[in-house]
Amino acid sequence: MQIQGYFDLQFEPLKEAFAELFADPQERGAGLCVQVGGETVIDVWAGTADKDGEQAWHSDTILNLFSCTKPFAAVAALQLVDEGRLDLDAPVARYWPEFAAAGKELVTPRQLFSHRAGLPALRELLPPEALYDWARMTAALAAEQPWWTPGEDHGYAAITYGWLTGELLQRIEGRGPGESIVARIAKPLGLDFHVGLADSEFERVAHIARKKGDLGDAAAQRLLKCMMSEPTAMSTRAFTNPPSILTSTNKPEWRRMQQPAANGHGNARALAGFYAGLLDGRLLPAELLNEMTREHACGEDRTLLTRTRLGLGCMLDQAEVANATYGMGRKAFGHPGAGGSVGFADPEREVAFGFVTNSLGPYVLMDPRTQKLARVLDQCL
Repeated sequence: MQIQGYFDLQFEPLKEAFAELFADPQERGAGLCVQVGGETVIDVWAGTADKDGEQAWHSDTILNLFSCTKPFAAVAALQLVDEGRLDLDAPVARYWPEFAAAGKELVTPRQLFSHRAGLPALRELLPPEALYDWARMTAALAAEQPWWTPGEDHGYAAITYGWLTGELLQRIEGRGPGESIVARIAKPLGLDFHVGLADSEFERVAHIARKKGDLGDAAAQRLLKCMMSEPTAMSTRAFTNPPSILTSTNKPEWRRMQQPAANGHGNARALAGFYAGLLDGRLLPAELLNEMTREHACGEDRTLLTRTRLGLGCMLDQAEVANATYGMGRKAFGHPGAGGSVGFADPEREVAFGFVTNSLGPYVLMDPRTQKLARVLDQCL
């Protein structure tokens, strides 16, 4: 497999580890970018981007990054905190009055961002097209009763996070959440990152497909078993209501939507650039970055049925949990995306890391591909 791009010779073992991914015939296309101390030490890509495996992955190929999008929304909100326009511990209903319904009058933005508000899913079944109807989804969530007493437990809001945090941003800023994220983060840092993609960009978006035959680890199998056998379980509803959630990634209407839980589009360079901007203080003052990356929840996740450790809009490292470590330092923070893409920072080593793939693996948290690359990177440093 021909590897395109740039790498510093010190990081040649990392380039080789990236090339080894393509020994798997199901690996279609991927990109890897790492900055150390603000300097790019590797920015490589390889493979194919289209459905039929005929179009090469290019320097400017972008793809749906799924939940790698979540920290971008959190940072936009924390900038509002810095500006005195959002209070993390005030009721969400102060900004979004309808949200106070069904016992949510005291739920705070902090609880939304740390997945402790009790709203990872909707009970009432919605039709597939509801996924693209912002007003309908936010109204449904405003009316929803929490699945547990808010603040007392945590459960990952895989997709509802986007409507909850996005509506909060929209109520305060008066513009779409994707517009806020691009204006506040992507434009100032020069990142090729979009939440709500223009049709003119579609031709450079990689087609995403699942790998076949790999059942993943115990956590993946546990969640799959729940989804197959318990249609009304909270975990099942979180991923299948509306039923279009898991089948929409390559659709034009999904790309156009501003859904900051799961439909950011960008590349490895954009992820690494975002985390570099967090580490060097361009995006948030130190005290707010500390707040974002402080432990807010830890333990068995009621949605994912595995251990998660959460900050505000980010996942924190669990070195002792095989599927929940980035593979570097204990202070690492960032976010995996469904199927294998990941962006994270290791502040102790000044590392900003982005890996993207259009070959989706079955893992619930960290994909072994990215963990291996991170461990090789650690050895190079």
